[in-house]
Amino acid sequence: MSYPPRLAHLATRAVVVAKLMPTYARAHNIDEEEASQRLSAALAGRMLTSLLEATWTAMLGGTKRLKEEGLLEKVATTLGDRPLRPGRPATVTPAWSAFLILLDLEVGTASDAARRVMETDEGRRRGEAGMAEVGRYLAAELTRGK
Repeated sequence: MSYPPRLAHLATRAVVVAKLMPTYARAHNIDEEEASQRLSAALAGRMLTSLLEATWTAMLGGTKRLKEEGLLEKVATTLGDRPLRPGRPATVTPAWSAFLILLDLEVGTASDAARRVMETDEGRRRGEAGMAEVGRYLAAELTRGK
């Protein structure tokens, strides 16, 4: 595990789902409840670990003055009283789109064509870029507080 265990205790699956839900719902043109259910199912396994790793990498790369413990305290302060506050909807870029396809593949709503595309070298590369971009988004959401 390349991120501290405390990050997983702060950024639980429910917290991550809440942060990603507005963007997912808007991109799929579905209601927030369905978006939350799909995200929760998609993030039930290894995908959450990969996303937390990307988030932690983005957090470490985004600051010079805060060390690991300081970053974790900032996350704890940000989440504070309202840990399940929805995230700000992100602008969907090609990298975000690739991440959304990965989520859909994980939950079983993506087409076979999408699966075949994501299994190519280019698809894997775009998926990694998407994971990194969403990690940066999540890092910003988790540290934007007080």
